[in-house]
Amino acid sequence: PRATPVLTKFKLENNEERYIWTTFSEDQIDINFSNQEVLLKMIDILLFYIEQGAEYIRLDAIGFMWKEVGTSCIHHEKTHEIVKLFRDIVDLVAKGTVIITETNVPHKDNISYLGNGTDEAHMVYQFPLPPLVLHAIHNGNGSALSNWAKQLPSTDTSTTFFNFLASHDGIGLNPIRGIIPEQEILEMVDDLKKEGALVNYKKNPDGTDSPYEINVTYMDALNKRLDKDSTRVARFLLAHSILLTLPGVPAVYVQSILGSRNDYEGVTKTGMNRSINRKKYAYSEIEKELTDVKSLRHSIFTELTKIIQIRKTEPLFHPNVDLDVIDLGEELFAFKRTNAKRESIYVLHNLTNHTTVCRLEGKYQDILTKEQKEYSETISLDPYQFLWLKPVN
Repeated sequence: PRATPVLTKFKLENNEERYIWTTFSEDQIDINFSNQEVLLKMIDILLFYIEQGAEYIRLDAIGFMWKEVGTSCIHHEKTHEIVKLFRDIVDLVAKGTVIITETNVPHKDNISYLGNGTDEAHMVYQFPLPPLVLHAIHNGNGSALSNWAKQLPSTDTSTTFFNFLASHDGIGLNPIRGIIPEQEILEMVDDLKKEGALVNYKKNPDGTDSPYEINVTYMDALNKRLDKDSTRVARFLLAHSILLTLPGVPAVYVQSILGSRNDYEGVTKTGMNRSINRKKYAYSEIEKELTDVKSLRHSIFTELTKIIQIRKTEPLFHPNVDLDVIDLGEELFAFKRTNAKRESIYVLHNLTNHTTVCRLEGKYQDILTKEQKEYSETISLDPYQFLWLKPVN
């Protein structure tokens, strides 16, 4: 998954030099889980976090755990066995603790870590979502996002997706290969680079490099450097409406809820592209900016917190409530969530910078504004507007 060598030369304590496996970079040495002492130590660490009260435990880059000559190593059968072992331990000592696997890989490989639904992870990271939402808003076209959402498999009561838009890493591109044409991916990467984004690359089997992830805050990924703050807020909230309303459990990165911009100083200081979205703050600095009603941070924090609170009170956004994508044209991403009682909620997103009209009839409660609205044949959505509508019987 990188353009750096998989083996790095190290000098051991006895001055012997040896090549050691470094999947991601020379500062991250892989752990040998085939060594029983190592495995027992990692189990001890797992139990330590549970003892401290951890309710969610993330297994980072788990697909790369096991190395065996003659195999591709990734997603090895023994990797799945260790995940099962961790699940058994968690269920035995602290049932209810949630295991989340993090594998930045194509969808089919990603969901394999749910196992049979009861023996591996409780949640898997929904890696296609960040680049798909970015692609949809960047192009004002939700066709790829809608087609992908139509094929999302249902999850049962014991498993679901861990949805996110941003994290301490970049926006991974591998999960959308096969969903979005490569040329469109490259064009989006080029557009973002022109606006200040950085890019990490991976080495292909033929020796060429391909973009692996875009390093940028999600705020700056969605917007151009010269955009007005009002536009930034509108696009950012639109993206997070998609995050908050799709099936699964939504997670919001701390830099996102703080409305952070690209941290180029951090990149210069560390020499790492990912530092662009890992800025560290003094509490007093953040407190001052969040209380400044004219600041971008205040607008993002206030408005995003508001829709999160509304989302938390709506049972129809439960992770396992069914999803039906509605085709209202490529400029809109729209769907309906319906529970077993046939209660439903309609969610509409205008992905464009202009007013969009679509067909919708009936009387609805807008749960974001608490207003009742009645539509006869058509509904008009302002640029980047989104609606959460419950039918009124």
